[in-house]
Amino acid sequence: MTLTGPRGSYDALLFVSFGGPEGLDDVVPFLENVTRGRGIPRERLVEVGAHYTAFGGVSPINGQNREFIAALTREFLDAGIDLPIYWGNRNWDPYLADAIGEMRKDGITSALCFVTSAYSSYSGCRQYRENLAEAVAAVESDGAGPAPTIDKVRHYFDHPGFIEPIVDGIVASIDDLSIHGLRLVFTTHSIPTSTAVSAGPDGDGYVSQHRAVAGIVAHRVGQERTIDPDWDLVYQSRSGPPEIPWLEPDISDHLDVLKSAGSAGVVIVPIGFVSDHMEVVWDLDTVALDHARESGLPARRAATVGTDPRFVAAVRELVQERVGDVEPRALSSFGPMPDVCGRNCCPNPRADKPAICQQQ
Repeated sequence: MTLTGPRGSYDALLFVSFGGPEGLDDVVPFLENVTRGRGIPRERLVEVGAHYTAFGGVSPINGQNREFIAALTREFLDAGIDLPIYWGNRNWDPYLADAIGEMRKDGITSALCFVTSAYSSYSGCRQYRENLAEAVAAVESDGAGPAPTIDKVRHYFDHPGFIEPIVDGIVASIDDLSIHGLRLVFTTHSIPTSTAVSAGPDGDGYVSQHRAVAGIVAHRVGQERTIDPDWDLVYQSRSGPPEIPWLEPDISDHLDVLKSAGSAGVVIVPIGFVSDHMEVVWDLDTVALDHARESGLPARRAATVGTDPRFVAAVRELVQERVGDVEPRALSSFGPMPDVCGRNCCPNPRADKPAICQQQ
């Protein structure tokens, strides 16, 4: 039960994700976890929780993670990799500390972790690494022994196994709309502009990585359908106070601009998300598509990569790559991202907290 290669060895994979409520009683406690320390009134959390209430209080993300872990388990077995997979969330059960405690109990000493966030940013990388450090400290606080050491697979936004399913999802949406001159509207989660500026090893990583992916995807879609599609990168799901600048334009505002400009129609492409969780099924499928429909702008939402076999295989490759069994693959000019984050990469905007999986 150990994966060993010329660059190291691991005896488990920790699957790390955001987490989500799985019932109506979970919604507000979950949102309290997400917003802890930010002083958001409970009334506001109840208001935001209405999005989850529309789906019976169940976020799709946990169910999708279970499906992905099952698919990755099969992928490992087919590749002859006998590596157990543990699952821990940042904000809901199963929590990171519980997963790491279970690993210690099972005798795991060295684990590699995969995070369901493909790009560089504070909230998409460093915050997870801070959460992992907190979870390790919590496990070790009982004095029963050290937690496993944990490393993280690199960012994978430009891995072919992530790019190719996105292309196919767009092509399917184009064929479904069957309208000449469609525009591709790539969307991702908005973040404060201050953290966008400091994201990544050299700054501006969040925006530049998304733009790189959008350009690659648009080019490949053009090759598939012999077109040269125009495209935009927009943002969604803003959650901060209005006085703090966040990345713009907002997707709904941009759809209005495109409608006024006479666009024939749009394919909305959620390149910032690996699965159809709440920011997709509510902010896009409910809010954005309803907005487009009301304005008379033909629109479809392309599929996320989800459990596409190519993406599952990509995660298996990232694991094998880390021990040196396969060569890294990357389609953008960034090339394969570093295995270990820099000490000042994606800094915490509020406080300097301990984080793992980084240079010391």
